[in-house]
Parts: sequence; structure tokens; C-alpha cells
Amino acid sequence: MDALDHAVATAVLGLDTLWGGDVMNPSGLGRFIADSWFSDEPLPAAYTGVEAVRLRAAGGTSPKPEAAAAMDAYLAAVDVRGAIALLRDEAGRGEGLRARYLEGLGFCFEVMLDLALEVAGKGEPVPYERCMRAILGQPGSPSDPVSRRERVRELLAAAGFPSTDGPGLLAAVDAWRAARIVPREEIHALSARFVAELDALAARNLVPHLPVELARVPRANVTFLMIENAWFSGSMNYLGRARRPDGSPEYEATYELNASLQISRPEFAQLVSHEVVPGHVTTFAYLQNLYVRGVLGFEASVLTMNTRPAALFEGIANNAILMAHGVLSPEELPDRDLEAGCLLALLQDDAKNQSSWLTWNEGWPKDDVARVLRNDYLVSDERADKLSGAWGRHPLLGRMYLPAYRAGTEKVAELRRKYSKEKILPALFGCRGVVDLTTVEEAVAG
Repeated sequence: MDALDHAVATAVLGLDTLWGGDVMNPSGLGRFIADSWFSDEPLPAAYTGVEAVRLRAAGGTSPKPEAAAAMDAYLAAVDVRGAIALLRDEAGRGEGLRARYLEGLGFCFEVMLDLALEVAGKGEPVPYERCMRAILGQPGSPSDPVSRRERVRELLAAAGFPSTDGPGLLAAVDAWRAARIVPREEIHALSARFVAELDALAARNLVPHLPVELARVPRANVTFLMIENAWFSGSMNYLGRARRPDGSPEYEATYELNASLQISRPEFAQLVSHEVVPGHVTTFAYLQNLYVRGVLGFEASVLTMNTRPAALFEGIANNAILMAHGVLSPEELPDRDLEAGCLLALLQDDAKNQSSWLTWNEGWPKDDVARVLRNDYLVSDERADKLSGAWGRHPLLGRMYLPAYRAGTEKVAELRRKYSKEKILPALFGCRGVVDLTTVEEAVAG
């Protein structure tokens, strides 16, 4: 690694360690900021040092004395802010997409560091608007669920679940979902079926518009696992470290699904497209291939949550079911149940944004936020509880990441309507340079 690569590695893994993450943990229960380390480069001292081990064991940033002491020792040994400053300096001296990508990372990294210091009682409160401008490139805003909610009402009425008011619609959604619920014992077989179907659709509607080299990359080398009592609905864990005899990657990943998740078959199809193909697993596999072939730099191998690239990845994933079918909007999908499932999933991501907005911009208490998410966005009781609580009130996820889902979804949908497949698809998947939420259109138009 050169100096810039080392700064990227130190910043990413430094922040990951500060927040208690462990990128080498195969489970999403042990990961946090850093989503991947699939290069064959040695891990830096930001991960391997004794101070890093101590801080991870303490659970990362916290006002608790043992965690605060571990954090002080870590920051004395690892110059995380200096690494971020070097990254920002290099971005300022460069030009083009890579420079702006690095600049965007720098904005997000500085906020994540300051949030960690705030949580530990060692820094000033970070304004919500600063968090939004860092990850979205613009201020945050509330969600508007009305049009999607009314379309769901129409679809459910046509399917035999009519409603005339809010409580009636909630009951209709619950009944519709219960009639199509995925039993736990069917998850493995159904996930394998959906992966095969979606991969075949991606081969037909995505791959022909990408460089021929990517046609040979496995798009869905994933293993589904069940986890109990997780605070998330599921976690795609990209590994990417297995190698074939010739040294080339196997592009492997796991997907951990919350065992308590209440989900219908149409919603599960959307989830598989989001997490696997042509969503996150496909996106990460393509980026790994582009990195291995030298098309993209080292920063494409250490992908992170809570950044502008992550916002774009969520947008790709939320549009994945549409890309797989080669359509631009949910109403163009071939099945009305699938449209309803897609809309309910999009309403859930609108709810994520609304949870963030109400919690951090408006100061609402958890129970009031949960009530709005359940009634206005039609999420299950389980999702309303998690999104208003463990997710929404988390100082990093709630204040920074939750709005990325809606913002990315709207941006990718807008670009897919605006540009041809031949222009937009290669740009989305990194074939025209490393891009994020705020720079992707430059890659399309360039």
C-alpha cells in the first residue's frame, strides 16, 4: 500500500474499532463500520495493535471508564484524525471521480470520529444537519408515505383485503402478510429458489449492459444463515477472502436473517434481490473484480457503512428487483403481489428516514416514533420497535445512516429513468470509476 492507501485503511479500520466493529468477524453481529477487507494486503496497526484489541473487547466508544480508557490509549497509538486529514489532503490535490469519492469519505469519516468522541463524553454534540450533509450531500427531510400507502391499499383490496381507514389498512396488511408468510423451515429452500430466479433475470437484463469481463464473476455466491434475537432484519456479510487454485477470488458472502422477522413471500423476494442479486452481493463482487484487475484503487476494497458510497449501494439494492426484471417502477413488475411486496419494502425504508428525522431533528420519544412508523408506513410491530429503538436511537445509525436508504433509492431510480441501461448500469457498478451518491451522475454523463 502507498501512503494514501494506508491512510484509507487506517481511517476505515480506526473508525470501525472506535465503534466496536471487527471487519474480520464473519458475522454481522461482530461487524460495524467496515463492510469488507477482501484485499490480500496485511491489516494495519489500526486493527492489529494491542490497543485495538483492548478497545474492541471493551465494545468501542462509551462513557464507561474501561471503554474511555481504552479509547484514549487507542487514539494515542493510532492517529485516526491524521489519517482522515491525509485522505482529505490527497483528495484536494487530485481531480476527477476518485478525488471527489475520497473527499466524500473524508466528510463522513470526520463526522463518525466526532460522534464517537461525543458518545464517550470527549467532544461537543454533532449537529444533525452536519450528519446529513456528510452522508447525503444535502440536508435531511421528512418522508411522505401517502402515495405508496394508497397504492398498497388498492393492491390489497384487489387481492381480497379491502380497507377504508388507517386501522383497517394496517389490519389488511397484516392479514395479507400472514396469508403469504414465509415459515422459518422454508427459508433455506425459498432463498435458494429466489437466488436462482433473480440470478437468471440479472443475466438477461443486467449483464449484457456491463463490460464482458464481469460476465464471468459469480453474482450470488452466498450462504443463508439464521440468527436469533438480532437487532437488524438481516446482515449481508461480504467475505471475499477465499481463493481458487489460480489465486482468483471466489466472491463469497453470507446472509444472516433474523429468525424473528415477519415477512411475506413477495417481501422476501425483494429482500433477496436487495441483499444478494443483483443487489449487495453482486455489487461487492463486481467491485472486488474491478479492484483485482486494477481498474479501481484500494479504496474500493474497504467498503464502509455510513458513507456516501453506502448510500448509493442501498439505492442500487432497493432498485435491484426492478433492474432484475428490466423495469423502471414497481407497477411494471409482472406480478401485483410482487409490486405490493416491493412497495412495503420501500415504505420500510421511508420509515427508516422518518425515524431518523423524528428522533434526531424533532426530538420525539421512541414510543411516538414507533406509532408513526407502524400506522403511516405499515411496518410490522417488530420493525417499528427496532427502527424506533435499536436503530433509530443509535447515535451513529440513527443520526447518520437511516436516511441513506431513501436517498439512495430515489437517486438510483431517478438516474435509471433519465439514462439508458447502457449508460447507467456500468456507472452504478463502478465500471466507469469509483462513485458515490453525489458523484455517480458524473460517471454516467461523462
